[in-house]
Amino acid sequence: MQKRQNKLKWNNYRIGLILTAAMTFVILLGIFWTPYDPEMMQGSLKLKGPSLAHWFGTDQFGRDVLSRVVRGAGSTFLIGVGTTLIGGIGGMILGAVTGYFGGWLDEILMRVNDAAAAFPSVLLALVMISLWGSGTYKVMLALGIAFIPSFARIVRGEFMRLRESDYVISARLIGVKTPRILFVHILPNILPALLSALAIGFNNAVLAEAGMSYLGIGVQPPDASLGRMLSEAQTYLSGAPWCAVFPGVFLVLLVLGVGLLGEGILDRFGGGR
Repeated sequence: MQKRQNKLKWNNYRIGLILTAAMTFVILLGIFWTPYDPEMMQGSLKLKGPSLAHWFGTDQFGRDVLSRVVRGAGSTFLIGVGTTLIGGIGGMILGAVTGYFGGWLDEILMRVNDAAAAFPSVLLALVMISLWGSGTYKVMLALGIAFIPSFARIVRGEFMRLRESDYVISARLIGVKTPRILFVHILPNILPALLSALAIGFNNAVLAEAGMSYLGIGVQPPDASLGRMLSEAQTYLSGAPWCAVFPGVFLVLLVLGVGLLGEGILDRFGGGR
């Protein structure tokens, strides 16, 4: 039974790695090349179905859906990565300091962190966007700040678990400086849990961005995003379903791949914790 479970986990890890690599390749390719200009409108090609000339068909403005999916996935991917970096780095610093030192510093900072975490991260991001305005980089910054509390709690727990480990105590006894203990001795040992959390955070950021763009408060025209494409396609679901199907499938595959990859990293390198 255990062998079968391990095989299933290994298969999930491989599927996640392949999907993530394939999606990332397509997104990076879209930065330099797309079959057509994603913003080029052709009135004679409005809502044409998939064909050899336009594999994913065209939208209500005659724009190539494949080109817009690739370019829009790039915007969504950029926001996901940027959000994860901002939230991950901020949460890692906060969690490392509070988890390692504890005491009054931990009490003060984590009470503030808990107060922020009491609100849904997307709701916090929406409040910030309402103050700053919408746009790709503003959405990225707002989501990144809103995700800091969740990353901080994960990192704090791992640092609290390892701060009294034998190798950490030995490092303190021989006079190793605190920053080196934090980021050279402890951090590498929490990487599986951290990478898994980052994968979850990335997926949450991608879905949050898609939802915001769907509502019209995320990525703004003329920039494309998967959420905005889904929003624009809802009027044409019955007559031109390809306008929604292809961006939706790409979004699902991206989230599925990263999710399986993050779970696989934790299972394979984190001792199944």
